Amino acid sequence: MRTFRLATLGCIALLPSFLKRPCYRLFFGYKIGRRVHVGLSIIDARRCEIDADTSIGHFNVIIGVTSLRMGDHVRIGHLNIIRGGDEVRIGRYSDIIRLNEINSIPDPEVVNPVDPTLIIGPGTIITTGHKIDFTDRVEIGRRAIIGGRNSSLWTHNRQQTQPISIGDYAYVGSEIRMAPGASVPSRCIVGIGSVIVGKIDAEGWLIAGVPAKRVKELSAEDRFLVERKTRLDLPDDV
Repeated sequence: MRTFRLATLGCIALLPSFLKRPCYRLFFGYKIGRRVHVGLSIIDARRCEIDADTSIGHFNVIIGVTSLRMGDHVRIGHLNIIRGGDEVRIGRYSDIIRLNEINSIPDPEVVNPVDPTLIIGPGTIITTGHKIDFTDRVEIGRRAIIGGRNSSLWTHNRQQTQPISIGDYAYVGSEIRMAPGASVPSRCIVGIGSVIVGKIDAEGWLIAGVPAKRVKELSAEDRFLVERKTRLDLPDDV
């Protein structure tokens, strides 16, 4: 049955978007909004809701997700993987650009309860080549940016998990690492190559180092830059 489902989704992936939308609705019960564009990609979720004007590019694989929810005007680029988890919620006007690996380990062998949930806030951007493990809960706030390349967010070690959070308007630079239980407050900038191993308090700071710590309070100009709109078409209320 599982193989048949994936084969059917693979066949639907070959169709143009105006045919994909009714097929998803008819055969899988997906709720697909108007003007949703889906390229040559597979979307496999037990429950799926995609709001109007969302665009999903080519060679993306969304597989084994229990509940998938995308707001309106979301943009998913090319060659991204989103795999597993109880819930994936992508806020309106968010971008996941390309070559990102977003994964939840099924049935992890850990000693604590887990919450395999990924929440990406509205207007947030995840750029290129990042790895996000949401075996436990990962929550990224409103209008945050995981920028540059090759950052890793890990919620699990060998036997235990802890959730990770990134606050509103935060900017996370290239090559950063977040360990289980790490958090970045709102309106902070995380410097390139930093390793965050716990909860960092206080909004509005430059965070850097191994392990990362507060380095310098952001100036008024820095705060203006982190609070700028992440997309030109971003509404004022996002």
